Amino acid sequence: MESRVMALRRALHFVFKVGDRSRTAEFYRDVLGMKVLRHEEFEEGCKATCNGPYDGKWSKTMVGFGPEDDHFVAELTYNYGVGEYRRGNDFLGLTLQSSQAVSNARRLGWPLKQVGEGLYLVEAPGGYPFYLLDQKQPQNDPVCKLSLAVSDLQRSVHFWSSLLGMTVLERDEGRTTVLMEFGGGQCKLELQGISGPVDHGAAFGRIAFSCPREQLPEIEDLMKKENQKILTPLVSLDTPGKATVEVVILTDPDGHEICFVGDEAFRQLSVMDPTGNDLLDKAMAEDRSDEWFAKHNKQKVSA
Repeated sequence: MESRVMALRRALHFVFKVGDRSRTAEFYRDVLGMKVLRHEEFEEGCKATCNGPYDGKWSKTMVGFGPEDDHFVAELTYNYGVGEYRRGNDFLGLTLQSSQAVSNARRLGWPLKQVGEGLYLVEAPGGYPFYLLDQKQPQNDPVCKLSLAVSDLQRSVHFWSSLLGMTVLERDEGRTTVLMEFGGGQCKLELQGISGPVDHGAAFGRIAFSCPREQLPEIEDLMKKENQKILTPLVSLDTPGKATVEVVILTDPDGHEICFVGDEAFRQLSVMDPTGNDLLDKAMAEDRSDEWFAKHNKQKVSA
C-alpha cells in the first residue's frame, strides 16, 4: 500500500453503545475531562446501523479532548428504551494520557485500579475499560491507542496492514500484540491475540477512519476482490442541516466493524457545535423513559 494513501487516512472515533446516558455523560465529561463536541437526536434508525440494529429513536453524542479534525473521539449512541448491552471480549480498552483524569476519578470516587507503573484502569458505564496513564496531559490529543481482540494475529495484521494500509510500528510476540497506525500523531490501533473466538456481544463497537472521498469505491472494490465482508456498501448518510457524507462499512476477519467516510464532507459535518453540551443536557432532561419504566414496574430492554 502506497505511503501516500496511508498519509491521507486518519483515525476518527470509536462507537460505544450506552444504556445509561446520564451516568455515561458524567464519566466522559467529569472523570475523563472530555468535551461534548456535538449532539444529535434521530427519530429512526441509521441506514448504516450507526446505532446498531434498532429502528427507533436514538441519539448520537461526540465527545473528545478537542476538535474531530485532529483528535480521536468517542461516539456515544443511545437507543431510547434500551437500558444495557451485553459486552463481549472484542473491545479491550482505550488508553489515554492524563493525570487530571486520574485525579478526577479519585475525587469523584470512581473505581480506579492500578494495573502497572503509573497506569490505572477505570471502567465507563457499561463496563468499557479505559486505561489512564498518570502523566501530564499533552497539548495535542491525549488518546494514545485503541485495543481490539483478534483470534489470529497474523491474519489480522495482513488485513489491517496489507489491505487497509496501516503501518506496523511494534510487535510483541510474548504478549501477542501488534501496534499500528495510519500516520504520526494519530490514535494507534493495538491488536491483541486471544485464545478462542472474538465475541462482540450486543455492545459491539465500530472504529471509524476518514479517507479522500475518491478512495471509497477503491476500498469497496478491494474488499470484493479479496473476498472480504462488506457490511454496508457505499452509501450516503444525511444529517439534517449538515453535510451529507458517504461511507462504506467493512468487517475484519473477526467481525470488527470498520467505517471509512469521505474526509471532505466529514470535516464539514464534524465541525464542533458550541451548543452541543446544552443539547445533550436538554435531551437527558426531557428523556422520561426511566420514570415511565419505573412507574409501570417494568425494566428497559437488555440488548
